[in-house]
Amino acid sequence: MKTAKTLAAAALTAAIGGTAMAQDVVIGVPNWASVRGTAHILKVAMEDNLGLSVELQNGTNPIIFEAMDSGAMHVHPEVWLPNQQNLHDTFVTGKGTVVYNPNAVLSDQQICVTKDTQERTGISALSDLTDPDMAANFDTDGDGRGEIWIGGAGWASTNVEKIRAKSYGYSETMNLMEMDETLALAQVDNAVAQGQNIVFFCYTPHHMFSLYDLVPLTEPAYDAAEWDVKQPTDDPNWLENSKAGTAWDAAKLHVFYAAGLADSQPEAAAMLGKVALTTEQVNAVVYALSVDGQDPAEFARKWVDENADLVDSWFQ
Repeated sequence: MKTAKTLAAAALTAAIGGTAMAQDVVIGVPNWASVRGTAHILKVAMEDNLGLSVELQNGTNPIIFEAMDSGAMHVHPEVWLPNQQNLHDTFVTGKGTVVYNPNAVLSDQQICVTKDTQERTGISALSDLTDPDMAANFDTDGDGRGEIWIGGAGWASTNVEKIRAKSYGYSETMNLMEMDETLALAQVDNAVAQGQNIVFFCYTPHHMFSLYDLVPLTEPAYDAAEWDVKQPTDDPNWLENSKAGTAWDAAKLHVFYAAGLADSQPEAAAMLGKVALTTEQVNAVVYALSVDGQDPAEFARKWVDENADLVDSWFQ
């Protein structure tokens, strides 16, 4: 799989008794399963084919973009658009210090209930949550308001879900819960096992649709005129000054990387610009890590070996 040029460089390095510089490429890793799996796959692929030293560093989306801007990090394996549109506009369109791979993994984002929940409560539309009587079906702490998981802390989508709750009006009847996804899905497991009602943020690619019988709540179709979404990095009064009163637009997941990588590691930059994965492939990655509990590094090693032709195409 290695090119003659790469093998020659490796031989020269060995001959002078050195090793590749530590941290030739640093990949940022936010806190969700699909990006963690993709990060490990990119690491193995670059180390195998380019002989580079690749490090993974945890970070939130804004931190990773700032680090790509400064050169402290080089890759964000899975940027969601339009979720991180503000970061795209700042660092890609504005500063020009970050570029992205146009190949995209397609995604949907919405609010779901379990099928049993729908049958017990009769809920069908997201706007139904504005009815205090309906919201009371999801009250787990006796305060008279329902609970809804809207995502993890630090996710751009979590802020958008706060905006959507305000725009629809169910922020007045529901407590908006932010927590680690692992804990949130444990609550879904418990609700299913106990026959309890539950409503929560759901998205693809994700294994939750393989584990549970889910029903997305209906909404008016996406309307750009009804979306004016700001993030805290854009506006200190972002929530008050935003609206999002329809369904999400279709989301796309892209690999983003530092523009300077084209100079410091041109082969890595060229490869990152060619990476292509399908929604089904990413779903399988998430299932392996989140349901089967596979170690990300071991999974990535096996995945790269089993998908050698695909990985080779990224280096051609």
